[in-house]
Amino acid sequence: MTQPTDSQFRIERDSMGDRQIPGSAYYGIQTLRAIENFPISGIKPLPTYVDACLLIKKATAIVNGELGCIPQDISQAIVKAAEEILAGNFRDQFVVDVYQAGAGTSHHMNVNEVLANRALEILGDQKGNYQRVSPNDHVNYGQSTNDVIPTAIRIGGLLALAKTLHPALDQAIASLEVKAVEFQDIVKSGRTHLQDAVPVRLGDNFGAWAQILSEHQNRIYTASGDLMVLGLGGSAAGTGLNTHPLYRGRVVEVLTELLNSPLEPAPHLMAAMQSMSPFVNVSGALRNLAQDLVKISHDLRLMDSGPKTGFKEIQLPPVQPGSSIMPGKYNPVMAEMTSMVCFQIMGYDNAIALAAQAGQLELNVMMPLIAYNLIHSIEILGNTINSLTKSCIQGITANRDRCLAYAEGSLALVTALNPHIGYLNAAAVAKESLETGKSLRQIVLEKGLMSETELATVLNLQQMSGVSPLRAE
Repeated sequence: MTQPTDSQFRIERDSMGDRQIPGSAYYGIQTLRAIENFPISGIKPLPTYVDACLLIKKATAIVNGELGCIPQDISQAIVKAAEEILAGNFRDQFVVDVYQAGAGTSHHMNVNEVLANRALEILGDQKGNYQRVSPNDHVNYGQSTNDVIPTAIRIGGLLALAKTLHPALDQAIASLEVKAVEFQDIVKSGRTHLQDAVPVRLGDNFGAWAQILSEHQNRIYTASGDLMVLGLGGSAAGTGLNTHPLYRGRVVEVLTELLNSPLEPAPHLMAAMQSMSPFVNVSGALRNLAQDLVKISHDLRLMDSGPKTGFKEIQLPPVQPGSSIMPGKYNPVMAEMTSMVCFQIMGYDNAIALAAQAGQLELNVMMPLIAYNLIHSIEILGNTINSLTKSCIQGITANRDRCLAYAEGSLALVTALNPHIGYLNAAAVAKESLETGKSLRQIVLEKGLMSETELATVLNLQQMSGVSPLRAE
């Protein structure tokens, strides 16, 4: 059945016939067919998704070995092969396009074949000798694409959140809180409807953003709780067919140890593989965060606009020249990049929602799309927040004079006069100020509406801008 492993090719056989496999390849015949069938995007499986599959295969090999379902030497070889790949070896062997056979069977078999062939080498045998170690009968014992892939999406999501997004959010929130304190004594003009509004403190802008991100992080933590409920053990169609009675509980225990996360078996195995709602829920939380990140990035761009003809209340760190023709121009590129990534997250979320409702009967065949879009969303959003924090937020400085000038020149200061001279008188004062260029203070005094002492108290910018929510008792 096989040729020596140093030959240019080996012959493998499946239910459809024989094929030549490159002798150096650790993948096998089913992977080869998938490569030929799906030359779609050139996008290969995400490393985090591969890691999730390998952790599942390591756990299942351990448990099936313990329970006597596969020989101990084969169990140990599969575990060692999985550990080698998790450590960074053989990563180029996972080659199936992300747009592939429904449910993810092609990627699943790619993982099974690579582990089987590496396990064969560990046992001193030749790649392709599946009578000794089979991708189906040993690596995949008691499993099905039906339960492995939805479990891999869950684990991949948890890995990406823990490694990428949550640390990035932690740092962004902390950095915004530092800026909130640094800028707390700076009064600027507030703006609603992009029109002048009452004075606010620049520090409160940053403190509000920190609070917004913190609340989003809590929503993501809540949503990701569903990812910890695993349907592994459901096997084909949620029946548990060909699994040991103790397998289901034990494999979740092993995965809990490997991931150091409080995983638990799904209460209904068929439901766990049919419904994609946990992924839709997490994706929705990511979209929600992305929407506010767009708002924050747009605010940063507006506040930095200029330098001569815009707000220029703050200075974003210049990280690269901004024009191929205009010298000395620096653009808010980190904020611009953030918005673009967030728009992509929103697109992924829409695709996930469409894929989630496209399941039929006992299985959702759109899982490869959901797997890629969800894990990729988490990772690029985490990378984006990390870059925005380090290359933008942490280096922001304030233009104190510009902030003060806008605050003092805002017609919205007239709002503070309402309790003292009435809304209609205040509106008339604002209108005259706009028409004549006279200050609010001058007009009020000319009309005898208030005394100079009263005005000094009422139009105190520090008092008008309120008490910082961060310092409120």
